[in-house]
Amino acid sequence: MSSIYLSQFSFPTREREERALGGDYRNRMTAFSSQYPFGVLTEHDGLTLSFEPITLLYGGNGCGKTTALNVMADALGLQRDSVYNRSAFFSSYARLCFASLRQPLPEASRIITSDDVFDYMLNLRTLNEGIDARREDLLEQYWHDRRSEFKLNSIEDYEALKAVNLSKSKTPSKYLKARLMQNVRTQSNGESASFYFIHRIQDGALYLLDEPENSLSPSRQIELAEYIERQARFFGCQFVIATHSPFMLAMKGAIVYDMENAPARVRPWTQLPAMRQTFELFMRHRDAFEQAD
Repeated sequence: MSSIYLSQFSFPTREREERALGGDYRNRMTAFSSQYPFGVLTEHDGLTLSFEPITLLYGGNGCGKTTALNVMADALGLQRDSVYNRSAFFSSYARLCFASLRQPLPEASRIITSDDVFDYMLNLRTLNEGIDARREDLLEQYWHDRRSEFKLNSIEDYEALKAVNLSKSKTPSKYLKARLMQNVRTQSNGESASFYFIHRIQDGALYLLDEPENSLSPSRQIELAEYIERQARFFGCQFVIATHSPFMLAMKGAIVYDMENAPARVRPWTQLPAMRQTFELFMRHRDAFEQAD
């Protein structure tokens, strides 16, 4: 039941970029030191990407794969959580692009970046710190109420009497459970990142993922890659993913654009420079691996 919502996306040619910048008064103002994202993908000169249920963008830092995802998300109006590197020229550049849709984009479609995951982990930590502080306050209140010789003098004292009776009828642990929400389950950064992706990716939508392997151990990367494969194959999702991870690049049925070439072209993941270097590293140390067995 694999689905394709976005079939193609075209970035402007070098000529269109130059013409658009030449006609933009801001380009002549000294207040702007950068016209980002103009110039980032210029060497690809009118790059058009064609998409499958899983499409991967590979390349080293600075090759433009993250910029490409952000431009596509902006042009398509996708949901996102965190702020990103959006200059005054971003919308002007996005308007020069063209998206070809095979079917309307589902409402749940979104871009998910490393900043989204990082912000999620910070929010969890802040929430848990707040709960911990509240726990200390309640525990102090528990012992105060338990030792209290409170007497009911009027109806206004009823809530205070309830609090005293609650403290005297329960152990400290049960008292805290009755009055305080539990901490959000404590997780490692990798567990939190994995949890975030799996709960953000709903059935039947387009997802742009920027280096989802960040914060994930190899085993977690494998789990996420398998989850993405299932969502694309059985649950109507489409993915465009910028990645360095061999576990992502090796996903079944995925096509890989090598963004280090200009223009970018589809290549087998086993022929990508970084993957060849990794393979050669393991081959040089093959004896050590075999002896370990």
